Amino acid sequence: MIALIQRVTQASVKVEGKVIGEIKNGLLVFLGVSATDTSKTIDWLSKKIVGLRIFSDQDDKMNFSVKDIEADILLVSQFTLYANVKKGNRPSFSDSAPPSLAIPLYEQMVKALEEKLEKPIQTGQFGADMKIELLNDGPVTICIDTHQYGL
Repeated sequence: MIALIQRVTQASVKVEGKVIGEIKNGLLVFLGVSATDTSKTIDWLSKKIVGLRIFSDQDDKMNFSVKDIEADILLVSQFTLYANVKKGNRPSFSDSAPPSLAIPLYEQMVKALEEKLEKPIQTGQFGADMKIELLNDGPVTICIDTHQYGL
């Protein structure tokens, strides 16, 4: 899995002009799923996302997690995170999981994040043409590719 995590002061996702997910302070997480991802990947990555200490303390040091400050998460599926541009100019997405595999894993990630955050999260709509609005805070953007850690 690849998670592109952005610390935001606000973020929303629209489908066909209607807001379907929205948060104020928290994390906007774009999630790419590969064909080799498993429940083990979800468990490790969901713990990492909820535990990432990327929110500032009183000394302006990144010491707090999204859970510590009781902030929110907006999770959006994004198969394009697995774009391969090595050959030519048209990206290949062959490393992305097919929907039959990606949808159940995405849904498991939603549940895992909600369990670890101890509250519901907001989501986009898998496979939809989504419009994302965000105000990146910092900016702070972190990319985690679980394959780099042998998961």
